Amino acid sequence: MTRRKKVVIGMSGGVDSSVSAWLLKEQGYEVIGLFMKNWEDDDDSEYCSTRQDWIDAASVADVVGVDIEAVNFASEYKDRVFAEFLREYQAGRTPNPDVLCNAEIKFKAFLDHAMHLGADLIATGHYARVREVTSGPDAGRFQLLKALDASKDQSYFLHRLNQAQLSKTLFPLGEIQKTEVRRIAERIGLPNAKKKDSTGICFIGERPFRDFLNRYLSYQPGPMKTPDGTTVGSHVGLSFYTLGQRKGIGLGGIKSYQNAEGSSDAWYVARKDVENNTLYVVQGHDHPWLLSSSLTANQLSWIAGEPPAAGRLHAKTRYRQPDVACDAAEISDDLALYFPEPQWAVTPGQSAVLYDGDICLGGGIIHHAAA
Repeated sequence: MTRRKKVVIGMSGGVDSSVSAWLLKEQGYEVIGLFMKNWEDDDDSEYCSTRQDWIDAASVADVVGVDIEAVNFASEYKDRVFAEFLREYQAGRTPNPDVLCNAEIKFKAFLDHAMHLGADLIATGHYARVREVTSGPDAGRFQLLKALDASKDQSYFLHRLNQAQLSKTLFPLGEIQKTEVRRIAERIGLPNAKKKDSTGICFIGERPFRDFLNRYLSYQPGPMKTPDGTTVGSHVGLSFYTLGQRKGIGLGGIKSYQNAEGSSDAWYVARKDVENNTLYVVQGHDHPWLLSSSLTANQLSWIAGEPPAAGRLHAKTRYRQPDVACDAAEISDDLALYFPEPQWAVTPGQSAVLYDGDICLGGGIIHHAAA
């Protein structure tokens, strides 16, 4: 009799990974659940739901009929993800810890642990697809594709995965709509069928972001200026602001300093001058300082193991945006993207991810944008 393939699936206690585990079992795999504990500093706080998530994951495993174990990756998370997260914020950039967590924890530490358990494959509840190329010059290569549910596609967060990782990975939800996932959860009686999707990352949870960063970062208040150098207020520390931010700046009642009539346009964070500890703000969503026609990115990672040919592709410079046309070229160790239509609030520290249709090619970390 042919041995069933063993799949170790990350089970978070959420509905997506729970339905994924059930689907894998229905497909005939031997399934083992693994609950990853990645954060300990606030274990007893109201903001981090690790304990409840573990209870939910264990309850689902019981209903689905799979074994589950908990594994603690908190030290790896702190060293590989959180330390980088703090370094980036301290440098005035806005990092995306989900991208780093996928590359360093979920598809590295977790994958290694699963292989020690004798797994043939790993799986997660991400909305994405993996395809092996079966013919042509790229035969045997694995591609990362967008999920069929475009509103849930998470390939942006997975763009740093490599061939070795993709060759061992299953995404059971890649061809399923989120609404169907909820229907399956209710039909098979999962205890978390109506559980809300998690937002953000556990170490921040639902607490005010500024309160959280206060505990870990050194910061210094400084001037808040307009492009012409007029001081219109003061900031509480550059790390607490991100480009394009409108709420929480503290300038709601201040009229424009740029025209005699006074403008009622909203204020936006436009630039950070880390060297002089100055925050620049502008009025109006489409102010030129908020628009960029090009960017450069570094820390490049290509899913195929090599960069795509220079030319017309599509890109995302933030998760919640449609793909936009760009001309891409790799220059030494950097990636340069040029946009026919200027892009809004391109933010250093975020990821620029390239696509060729549904195929995610990889990308890098934005470190500079220009008009």
